[in-house]
Amino acid sequence: MAKKQSKSKAAGPIVNRRARFDYDLGDEIIAGLSLTGPETRAARDGHVQLKGSFVSLKDNELWLNNASFSLKMNEKGSTNARTVDTSPKKLLAHRKQIDAFTEKKQQGMTIVPTKLLTTGRHIKLIIALGKGKKRYDKRETLKRRDQEREARRSMAQR
Repeated sequence: MAKKQSKSKAAGPIVNRRARFDYDLGDEIIAGLSLTGPETRAARDGHVQLKGSFVSLKDNELWLNNASFSLKMNEKGSTNARTVDTSPKKLLAHRKQIDAFTEKKQQGMTIVPTKLLTTGRHIKLIIALGKGKKRYDKRETLKRRDQEREARRSMAQR
């Protein structure tokens, strides 16, 4: 009997690390994604880039823009040929959640994707409300991170 091949290569969620650096994040919700087959396969394999992506509101629906899905090409003779798809993807959320985010967006907040969860049956996206940081806030964040790192090193050496 033939052995089954292992499922996916991606270990954990796909994280948008830049979002935590560029925004002060607030409320989060978990939304589903409306994807095609090749897009789902790319997400499960970990071939998705959330850096630079954002969520917009159109016709009272949430849309994920600028997320890069690296899709496999099914051409004969070419192995592992890929193309990048950045088309908008519809997000699936409850009406109350969408209305709350719409209200906050009217107040000047930004909706930012933070994580793409690929474990389980469905592919989910964690989106958060964010307020953009100024340059001096980013420098302060870096300084605080360095101080914490130094404190941990000094505690470990003792």
